[in-house]
Amino acid sequence: MSASEHIVLPGGDTIEIARVGRDDRTGPLMVFLHEGLGSVAMWRDFPARLCAAAGMRGLVYSRRGYGRSTPRPPDERWAQDFMHRHARETLPTLLDAIGEDVARRPPWLFGHSDGGSIALIHAASFPGRIAGAVVVAPHVFVEPISIASIEAIRVAYAETDLRGRMARFHDDVDSAFFGWSDAWLSPAFHDWDITALLPAIHCPVLAVQGHDDEYGTMAQVQTIVRTVPGAELLALDRCGHSPHREQPEALTEAVLDFLRRRSARP
Repeated sequence: MSASEHIVLPGGDTIEIARVGRDDRTGPLMVFLHEGLGSVAMWRDFPARLCAAAGMRGLVYSRRGYGRSTPRPPDERWAQDFMHRHARETLPTLLDAIGEDVARRPPWLFGHSDGGSIALIHAASFPGRIAGAVVVAPHVFVEPISIASIEAIRVAYAETDLRGRMARFHDDVDSAFFGWSDAWLSPAFHDWDITALLPAIHCPVLAVQGHDDEYGTMAQVQTIVRTVPGAELLALDRCGHSPHREQPEALTEAVLDFLRRRSARP
């Protein structure tokens, strides 16, 4: 991963970004959207390796509240629509701030977990402004397994060294952890569901899920493939919630094949 830099958005929030892959402003762009506890650093070298293999530019960034971006104030609680707001407001603002002409050169999105959900919401909201999406362990509705795993990780955060290990990746680790977990565990969030948006997606979509994912079942990606026209499914054996860390070679091979078949570029 290259050294990160910072972009100041209208309104004053500072967003940590890293540029990887091809050094060519006219080349195809892949934007990486991290998980609910992720950041630029937590991707490690996967974006750089994928973009190098695909001949693409890559943009990796930490959402507000994560990594080296502006932290969440301690008294701020994220509402049920926090992923919708990021997909429809912050992501377009960021792409504009770094000078991307998405109408002329629509980017690809690579989203993991919550980032996959954000990619799907963005694709449904801005047809024609996205070339395609790879969504890895995305959520399209809330399942009991997700809630149970988040409740368990709350206990681990309080009682083990998890907080210290996460602090390597976030300037304000409590901002990231409680912003995400408080939102997901709020009673209102149990009704969160984006399946009604999926038929509005008309770009190529590759939906990826590990059979051993502790945060969601195959029903998530099966719903996407059943609902999004032309969407493809990749199910990985011996793989949990993070295929880019647990099965990076298999995932990279599948993504490269998907890109070759579903786009004129790269």
